[in-house]
Amino acid sequence: MAYIDQFFEVLIQAGASDLHLGQGQPPKIRRHGDIVPIREEIITQEEAAYMLSEIAGPERWAQFEERGDLDFAYEMNEDSRFRCNFLKQTNGYGAVFRLIPTKILTLEQLGIPEVVKEFGKLRGGLVLVTGPTGSGKSTTLAALMDYINTNYARHIITVEEPIEFVHNNKKSIITQREVPEHASSFPVGLKAALREDADIVLVGEMRDLETISLALTAAETGLLVFGTLHTNNARKTVDRLIDVFPSDQQAQVRTMLSASLRGVVAQLLLKRCDKPGRLAVNEILVANSAVSAIIREGATQKLQDVIVGGKAQGMQFMDDAIWHVMQQGMVSPHEAYMKAIDKNRFKVFLPAEEAALGNSAGAVRD
Repeated sequence: MAYIDQFFEVLIQAGASDLHLGQGQPPKIRRHGDIVPIREEIITQEEAAYMLSEIAGPERWAQFEERGDLDFAYEMNEDSRFRCNFLKQTNGYGAVFRLIPTKILTLEQLGIPEVVKEFGKLRGGLVLVTGPTGSGKSTTLAALMDYINTNYARHIITVEEPIEFVHNNKKSIITQREVPEHASSFPVGLKAALREDADIVLVGEMRDLETISLALTAAETGLLVFGTLHTNNARKTVDRLIDVFPSDQQAQVRTMLSASLRGVVAQLLLKRCDKPGRLAVNEILVANSAVSAIIREGATQKLQDVIVGGKAQGMQFMDDAIWHVMQQGMVSPHEAYMKAIDKNRFKVFLPAEEAALGNSAGAVRD
């Protein structure tokens, strides 16, 4: 048993999601969105170096010492895997660990709208699952991959950094590749997938021009590509994909994206007020001819109207999804207000003193 496992045991017992270790401060966990210390004693340099180097192993530790950060996955036992990020900070060593559930939840259990299954039935194109860090994108994508794996015979290749959810073959064959262990980068893994008789490719993160460009090309050539981006809604997602490219290439990229984009599932996690925990809310864009035309023209401000008007196709606007869970008493008006795009729509539900604070903050900001 590794020295650090005692901290992981506390995290699991507490039903927490993340462990934060930083030299010069007590160890802390994130539970239902809040960060709380798990002991008073601070972490010394000796303790930090000992427990981090023990699970990294000599080769990775040397790499971390040289580069100042490191990502990998650590398996404590068959029920507990962690995504690890080591970093150097002002006080010395630091690390953040995210518990990766070994049991992949279904889309139903996660409360993801039924229409998302339709994306799993596609034979080609680009589908993006987006949201801020820690909003459950990986969990939703794993559930969608599991749905495909259970119902269809496909070859799915994932390129991840690190591998989070481990999939066993059901009806599909799933090949999971880790950056930089199995492929030196996302573009290298994506290029290789084009030669590996894949039907579906999952790209863990689309963060640079080369990865996005290859994903678009792969989607155009008939692969079904799933990717993630750190954007909060469908409009920002489309803008981000295009803005990555130099201005002289943007018109061509808009044409490619208008032809290959099949959908966007944006996700936010909201703190519940009816019971402990958090719940996912989604904005859903299903690409149709109107969406393609808007992307081609570069008029993304019109996407909101298409989403609001596309309910019959299963589309859903983020503020409507937030409104719905607030009306059901699952989240507080304050939480809804903080996460919404159009703040004014939710401001009327805030207690009077909070609304006044919101007004003064708005006056200062403007």
